[in-house]
Amino acid sequence: MTNHMRLECDAISENELFARNAVALFVLPLGPDVSELSDIKTAVSEAVTNCIVHAYRGQGGTIGLECTLEERTIHIKITDKGRGIPDVEQAIQPFYTTLPDEERSGMGFTIMQTFMSDFKVESALGVGTTVFMSKAIGAGKKENA
Repeated sequence: MTNHMRLECDAISENELFARNAVALFVLPLGPDVSELSDIKTAVSEAVTNCIVHAYRGQGGTIGLECTLEERTIHIKITDKGRGIPDVEQAIQPFYTTLPDEERSGMGFTIMQTFMSDFKVESALGVGTTVFMSKAIGAGKKENA
């Protein structure tokens, strides 16, 4: 089975819940367990929050969200047209944050990377950032004999 969806929303905090629930509903045909669903929702929340807080600094913009179901995997692409990341390798390090005065933990990318099967970030200064994530559904389950 292959299925695709695309949506765009304003980069405001109210849409973080919308984005995570839209992806959760979209992946349901693959039959994720509660843990897999929680991982996906958390990773999407982190990516969308990064767009709002870091890419646009709360000044508004748009967030693009695309999902594809392919076999037993969901592929997620979240994009912004914000500031961009000067050093992606540094940004994905645990505890690294550009906003320490706002008590940010610097764990957003680490959480995405940990909870998903595959993870990649592409960014260009002044152009924006794209986060690619995939999650294999049922990968840890044994087939019944």
